[in-house]
Amino acid sequence: MSYNESFTLSNGVEIPALGLGTWFIDDDKAAQAVRDAVSAGYRNIDTAQAYGNERGVGEGVRTSGVAREDLFVSTKLAAEIKDYDNAVAAIDGSLETMGLDYIDLMLIHAPQPWNDFRGGDYAEGNREAWRALEEAHKAGKLRSIGVSNFLEDDLDNILDNGSVTPHVNQILVHAGNTPTELVDYCASKNIVVEAYSPIAHGEILGNENVAAMAEKYGVSVPQLCIRYTLQLGTVSLPKTANPEHMRSNAEVEFEISAEDMEALRNLDEKDYGASSAFPVYSGK
Repeated sequence: MSYNESFTLSNGVEIPALGLGTWFIDDDKAAQAVRDAVSAGYRNIDTAQAYGNERGVGEGVRTSGVAREDLFVSTKLAAEIKDYDNAVAAIDGSLETMGLDYIDLMLIHAPQPWNDFRGGDYAEGNREAWRALEEAHKAGKLRSIGVSNFLEDDLDNILDNGSVTPHVNQILVHAGNTPTELVDYCASKNIVVEAYSPIAHGEILGNENVAAMAEKYGVSVPQLCIRYTLQLGTVSLPKTANPEHMRSNAEVEFEISAEDMEALRNLDEKDYGASSAFPVYSGK
């Protein structure tokens, strides 16, 4: 794999800038997907308790043929867990399910449970979950800790009350949906942004302007979109179980011009088709 840049988190831990997202990859297919990704050169693998495939991802990591310390493995605490005791149990549960001695990054999956996404006030519950993550981090079970889908207020709750600043905020970022202010705010706090759905859950493939720009660079639309998120300074997490796509998604050595970056940043394309049913695409 030609693309092997990385970012350094505020605690000095290195995170590969390109990773494999595993949402919607079934548990019984996840191990092979991870092995395929690792053999294609990926060193960053992202899963979550909610994906139901931690067991398979862990198996893939253990059987990848690459030393554990050369891989960066992330998972996420279920969004519904908003108390300390259940968070502690769930962190240990992920380690056990994955069969790993440590996890490189663990995130709170969302500031609210999915059935109340962007709804009620869970500030105290997030502080409790964060305390559990901080303790697991201190104990060496987690090399770094962070959040996902957090807005500025959600981040401030942790920044003002926690003892560790989140190392990462994993959010929806793609050409067509670039939350510039939130990305800048994270940067100002030394929080690395990870971009999930960099290809807009596939829906961007139908955008003619983006297709024309990709053609200009002699690349595919997914390659352009992944490169865009990388040039924004975010970790890019394209999801695929297809080894061919894994390889092409990593061929992103080209440079998007400042002018084209600006055009992509200003693009407003938030129609996710059938995927609008998922909270993260609902526009809340």
